[in-house]
Amino acid sequence: MRLTETADVWWKNAVIYCLDVETFLDTDGDGLGDLQGVCQRIDHLAELGVTCLWLMPFYPTPDRDDGYDITDFYGVDSRLGTHGDLVELITLARDRGIRVMADLVVNHTSDQHPWFRSARSSRESPYRGWYVWRDEPPPDADKGIVFPGQETSLWQYDEEAGQYYLHRFRKFQPDLDIANPEVREEIERVVGFWSELGLSGFRVDAVPFLLDTSGAEDAGRLPDPHDYLRDLRAFLDRRHGQSILLGEVNLPYPDVRRFFGDEDGDELTMCFDFIGMQRLYLSLARNEPAELVKALRERPDPPEEGQWGTFVRNHDELTLDKLSDAERQEVFDAFGPDKDMQLYGRGLRRRLPPMLDNDPARLRMVYSLLFSLPGTPVLFYGEEIGLGENLAAEDRHAVRTPMQWTAEVNGGFSTADPSKLPAPLADGEFGPEKVNVAAQRRDPDSLFNWMKLLARRYRECPELSWGSCTVLDSGASSVLAHRSDHEGGTIVAVHNFSAEPAEVTLTLAGTSAEDRAVSLLADRTTAIGDDGTLSLDLAPYDCCWLRIVRPGDRYLV
Repeated sequence: MRLTETADVWWKNAVIYCLDVETFLDTDGDGLGDLQGVCQRIDHLAELGVTCLWLMPFYPTPDRDDGYDITDFYGVDSRLGTHGDLVELITLARDRGIRVMADLVVNHTSDQHPWFRSARSSRESPYRGWYVWRDEPPPDADKGIVFPGQETSLWQYDEEAGQYYLHRFRKFQPDLDIANPEVREEIERVVGFWSELGLSGFRVDAVPFLLDTSGAEDAGRLPDPHDYLRDLRAFLDRRHGQSILLGEVNLPYPDVRRFFGDEDGDELTMCFDFIGMQRLYLSLARNEPAELVKALRERPDPPEEGQWGTFVRNHDELTLDKLSDAERQEVFDAFGPDKDMQLYGRGLRRRLPPMLDNDPARLRMVYSLLFSLPGTPVLFYGEEIGLGENLAAEDRHAVRTPMQWTAEVNGGFSTADPSKLPAPLADGEFGPEKVNVAAQRRDPDSLFNWMKLLARRYRECPELSWGSCTVLDSGASSVLAHRSDHEGGTIVAVHNFSAEPAEVTLTLAGTSAEDRAVSLLADRTTAIGDDGTLSLDLAPYDCCWLRIVRPGDRYLV
């Protein structure tokens, strides 16, 4: 294929890396990470193979929800740095071939935002209509609570306003009224502002809630909220044609398809594959890939220039809400049997390495799978070194521990007293003495170097993200084998989900004994039979990627 295509539509085969500025690297000794710290570690990301950096909220905030309660959509939290620091980061990243995107959190504001302060002060305030108000909450005010056990209603009475306001999330996060044209215009201004500073896109927080107008009393007469998503995408395309909207849409596949804009592809550029992620964990719990295969077969193709974002861990709880109660319990039993490991009755507040008992082979297999499945892989900071969680931290903060750079005090994250850190570091076998970047950079067998290899091979194989994916019959229930084909190129990936070895024979249509199957993750070549068959012996939790090289091909393998 023409490689220029992969640059023009860069998100189709990007390597996205999500980080929280305040937990990445502290350069001024106050205990919080800062933008200058991210600048200092930009070469770490470049070495890993990251091509797009996603920044979690860095905006001014009372910090009651880890920065997702925002008081100024145009600002930079002074604890983290300045606009100048952000532009410096974007400049440094661009110099290393890394684009930068940021969270767009416009479903709600902080209750300390000047807009809400004005809105609650008077019914005549120009911002009153920017939020959703009622004199009395609706009868179903307790339905659809996002944080069970922490909130009891979606409506909160405000003494100063003399009315109830809608909050899909916490009571200190009043919802903006997306049906208000002034709110829509303001969101476009926010997007335009940060785009002018150099951002290449936005991860749109809680998209279904952003578009949900059911809280409005005249909801039945409002226009289709998807029209606004189309307008926002069109606005971004006009301003910066290669920028993207990556949506957090945790819904069944047919519903997610609509947020792409269906066949028109004129809404979100990318959507996270929450269904595939949840089915992956069920497959890992069962030591066989059948449920993941089911998800792959059910997942609709994205629009031509759209893409699925694939991941095995993100910054929230590991939600399992789309599994049945029995299936969810299977995953709980396998990876989080203690109640303290579970959250909101639907997810796990754990990172992958502790869930897999820090088994190196199993970890390598899962991340090999992430990079080889159709879609764009998204990493959460620390995954490249096998960072663990700390269950002593509250709620989701258990997986948002500081990054561990060295074996020194505070893992080289900060020189401050440990009490000033945003969260306690991982401890035990996942503490910085045993898990840190410096040690793994020098260890050729480390997880970090494995992830570097995966990122490099993934970028060299556009078939994985651009091609058509076909699940192959491996003859072994514990093995997932699939091939990706695009414009004459073929990649075959094989993964053993079991602790037992497996023998598989694959039939590769369109191949013959003249072709070779060259391993991309190890130094070996496997012969293909006259009948197009390929036999492999797999160790426990083994994985391999094979490029099919035909006579006359000019691949560097």
